[in-house]
Amino acid sequence: MTTRTSWAHNPAAKKLMEEIEARRALPAVVRGASRRQFFKMTGLAGAGLVIGMAGACSKQNGAVAASDGPAADFNPYVQITPAGVIRIFAKNPEIGQGVKTSLPMIVAEELDAKWEDVEVVQSEIDESRYGPQFAGGSLSTPMNWDRLRQAGAIAKAMLIAAAAAEWDVAASECSARDSAVHHEASDKSLSYGALAEAAAKGPVPAADAVKLKDRSDYRLLGKRITGVDNEAIVTGKPLFGIDQTVPGMVYATYVKCPAVGGRPATVNIEEVKARPGVIDVFTIDGDGDPLSVMPGVAIVAKSTWAAFAARRALNVEWDESDASKDSTSASDEAAMTRATQAPDSTVESFGDVEAALSGAAKTIEASYAYAFVSHAQLEPENTLAHYKEDGALEIWSPTQTPQGAVDLAAKVAGVEPEKVTLHQTRIGGGFGRRLMNDYVAEAVAITKRVGKPVKLQWTREDDMQHDFYRPGGYHFFKGGLDGDGRLAAWRNHFVTFSGDGESPITAGDIGKGVFPGELAGNYKVERSLLDWNTPSGWWRAPSSCTIAFATQCFAHELAIAAGRDHKEFLLEIMGEPRWLKEGDPGVMNTGRAAAVINLACEKAAWGRMMPKGAGLGLAFYFSHQGHFAEVAEVSVSDDKAVTVHKVWVAADIGPVINMSGAENQCEGSVMDGLSTMMGLEVNFENGRALETNFDRYPIMRMRHAPEVDVHFIQSDFPPTGAGEPALPPLAPAVANAIFAATGDRVRQLPLSRSGYRFA
Repeated sequence: MTTRTSWAHNPAAKKLMEEIEARRALPAVVRGASRRQFFKMTGLAGAGLVIGMAGACSKQNGAVAASDGPAADFNPYVQITPAGVIRIFAKNPEIGQGVKTSLPMIVAEELDAKWEDVEVVQSEIDESRYGPQFAGGSLSTPMNWDRLRQAGAIAKAMLIAAAAAEWDVAASECSARDSAVHHEASDKSLSYGALAEAAAKGPVPAADAVKLKDRSDYRLLGKRITGVDNEAIVTGKPLFGIDQTVPGMVYATYVKCPAVGGRPATVNIEEVKARPGVIDVFTIDGDGDPLSVMPGVAIVAKSTWAAFAARRALNVEWDESDASKDSTSASDEAAMTRATQAPDSTVESFGDVEAALSGAAKTIEASYAYAFVSHAQLEPENTLAHYKEDGALEIWSPTQTPQGAVDLAAKVAGVEPEKVTLHQTRIGGGFGRRLMNDYVAEAVAITKRVGKPVKLQWTREDDMQHDFYRPGGYHFFKGGLDGDGRLAAWRNHFVTFSGDGESPITAGDIGKGVFPGELAGNYKVERSLLDWNTPSGWWRAPSSCTIAFATQCFAHELAIAAGRDHKEFLLEIMGEPRWLKEGDPGVMNTGRAAAVINLACEKAAWGRMMPKGAGLGLAFYFSHQGHFAEVAEVSVSDDKAVTVHKVWVAADIGPVINMSGAENQCEGSVMDGLSTMMGLEVNFENGRALETNFDRYPIMRMRHAPEVDVHFIQSDFPPTGAGEPALPPLAPAVANAIFAATGDRVRQLPLSRSGYRFA
């Protein structure tokens, strides 16, 4: 029921998550400053009003530094020019999850700005001024909610104070609305642009002195607002990493051993150098770290086409003495053997599971498995990097962790991080893949060797062959029911993979708090580890994306064995409404869980009669602070052709920031989840991925997309993201619907392993 532990086994990720936890509290706001100090922090009169959450401003992103002293760092979120332009700075990477629109909306709401007056600007990457800047874990909204509300509210308070002084009235008599301050008694109004210069001369109110809006007073949040980059995207503006160009740049491709750990032994370098358009070919020893630079061969050319064409003539004999020998077929056999042996460790335990199973009126056993999968984002990895003569390094990259990219680039280049400038581009899909910055490190290694701006471009095969794959896994369940058909015991022997023999690979753990957890009364999760060397990583809703399939399908098996309605069975497990851990948003609230289960079932008309070969399936899951339930309506032909007609999604993520963005994220999660569960898997033999392009990795086609009906419970709990928690319930909902339609229990992903296909 919580996925926080899924981040814990990669050192860089662990550091990132520790920083996130440490920064959840709102940092100190500039307050009590003298007029001179305030000018240094917000700009001189005539520069407009700039509001930030800490520090002083510099002349970046349109903020104007003071001329009476050197500019210091400042963390600007709002800038209002005398012309009335309201610039709001989007701090986090935009990866398609909509934060470049939704985060500025939070500021604009508290500022009472007209959205038509707002100009959104991607901020620079500067941890000292912005705190963590990354895209992952559906954390952008919860981490920045209070911070951005206060930024808007402070700016509004300063504008109101300036207007009140102009009219010689009390500030309490004034109000703000639609980018203007109004005094109802005198029917006077002044625009924010007209007030910006005067507001810049006033004091900055303390953060706890400004009143934040109640949800009932929202005028912008919760509405459907189109993405701020939409027009630029559809008109082909160069927003993405793959679009970037600079004068004098060259192009590169980088070839690595198909099995991680291999290194080039012999290479036909001179032959490839003679190819048309090729500038240089050379080997790189690297540092042997898959998160950085692995050994390989760089081809530098006058165009990407020339580099790729030369690559086809490249002949490399790889030294694979230290390379991975991973085999998924061997792992499948090993997992079945481990299931019959004593587990390596116990992850979590409540009550007395063995006694409860021995005394159960009925016991059920089942095993579930799921494959490794690729991220397969639309935009393959790329980075433009320029190592300059003075040792400065400039980078343009679509990374989910830009601050980590800066540190890694500095390490590879042998310079201080302060010498690195990273330009955050829009990202053409990531789903967790771009939390790692190996492609940035490769570009830096090549540009340092070449001494020119280098644009590194991966192929699709590179992307899928050198991914950080979502781990496969195995669950061996035994559950017990009492005489009344209630859940009496739940045991899960989880078999996963390990690179060191001691801890699970990244995103391959089950962690604590997984459904049904303590709600079962008698509950135990045990774990065993299989050897594995191929890199793994976070994939949309890490851990939850797979564990939900196994646990929610087994819960359905127990309900069927008990002769119970699945909805009724789940609600009974939830029990009375309560937080499982009071005050911790990282664990489930059973009342919120029951509410979304009821809402999804209500919208889907749960319990209605279905025609032959059709069925409804239900699943619930809590992850990334979001409570989600989904119902799928499915029909199956006699030859196992599946049609998913409709999916109902019910969610509680607190107040919705941008309804359009939230709906899109839920719809996208359903499509992504369905595409993955039906036919996507990556298998390995001799350390090599066997599926390296879409000819063997069949992404779902548009004609198979179901109708998706999304409903939100707009609760008063702090908001969270929607990019990840909508995905986990999809696979079990569809699998449970297939059982309802056919009586066939699917226990493996993808469904194609069991002979199912799209109709």
